[in-house]
Amino acid sequence: MQEKHLTPTQAAGRDFIMRQISGSVVMLNLLRFREIADYSETPELAPTEPISGQQAYQLYIQHTLPHLEKSGGEVVFMGNGGNFLIGPPNERWDAVLLIRQKSVESFMAFAQDEAYLKGMGHRTAALEDSRLLPLVEEKI
Repeated sequence: MQEKHLTPTQAAGRDFIMRQISGSVVMLNLLRFREIADYSETPELAPTEPISGQQAYQLYIQHTLPHLEKSGGEVVFMGNGGNFLIGPPNERWDAVLLIRQKSVESFMAFAQDEAYLKGMGHRTAALEDSRLLPLVEEKI
């Protein structure tokens, strides 16, 4: 069974901070949704009827946007994914999300905000697997 990636490891978080990125950072999110959202870890957030992982992720987005914007972040792009044109034929991502934060510090403050964290259960329920890649813009 392939390893799932839903939260950063302590080592990955340390490496991210150690990069000492100055200025804005764009977070590339690759998302694979569960067919049916799994609220077993946060039953208090569960809707009365079962919903899809994609629907649960929309609940997460609705909860998250005010906190993201308050922290100086913005959604740059959100779109549907699918199979790769170049890449493993057995790997698919249902959605792609690009989030820009004005700094690593503002990202970390957002990621640790208690009000934001109260809705994280929707993300956990929604996702089968994910990737998060911090990107730094290069001037050409």
